[in-house]
Amino acid sequence: MGTGLFESSQPTAVGEESAHSDRDRYRALGGTTIVSVVLALTSPLIFFDWWLAIVPLLGVVLAVVAWQDIVRRPTELTGKPLTLGALLVSAFSLVGGLIFLSIVYAAELPEGFQRLDYTMLQPLDGDPPATIPDTAHAMNGRHVLLKGYMYPGSQQHGILQFLLVRDQGDCCFGGNPKITDRVLVQLQDTKSIAFSPRLTKIAGRFEVRPTGSAALDGGVLYHLEDAVAR
Repeated sequence: MGTGLFESSQPTAVGEESAHSDRDRYRALGGTTIVSVVLALTSPLIFFDWWLAIVPLLGVVLAVVAWQDIVRRPTELTGKPLTLGALLVSAFSLVGGLIFLSIVYAAELPEGFQRLDYTMLQPLDGDPPATIPDTAHAMNGRHVLLKGYMYPGSQQHGILQFLLVRDQGDCCFGGNPKITDRVLVQLQDTKSIAFSPRLTKIAGRFEVRPTGSAALDGGVLYHLEDAVAR
């Protein structure tokens, strides 16, 4: 009888061990975990621009969701270490990127200069397209920092004068930018630059001075004189 009991318990133990093994074997990585890892790998993109903070931010959120899914379904899902790693990478990228961009933002403005934005150069709703708003007149004669894109011309190097336009749609697709979306930049004689399709930061003296131009339909309303690239 003792032998029979001993023999009958052995298959039961083996069966339980096999069941546990099967459960461990078939646990899977959740889709949320996989996406959070991908976002973590791309989260350093935040160091290039503010709007890219959405990448590590989503990475943090999805990593937290993935962790909660694993905790709720431990017999079905695996990947806790991977999820934790993705969470840490995204979080560090988010914090580090915001600190870095804040430092760059503060350092790019020369002492005694003010920030100028193209929204300050636009006419009010209902005004004619070439109307100069009060916000532009208020900046006349002041030293400012303006960000925009170089309007492409025939010259690629040693450029001293060029149009700085509001966005790449104005400069890169063959269109003629609105007169309030263009600023004529005159660099200091010793500070010529090469053409770049990237966002360009220009510091100089802002002037409201309507000027006709045969080369560009409508001329220009705004100028940056004695300017330098930042």
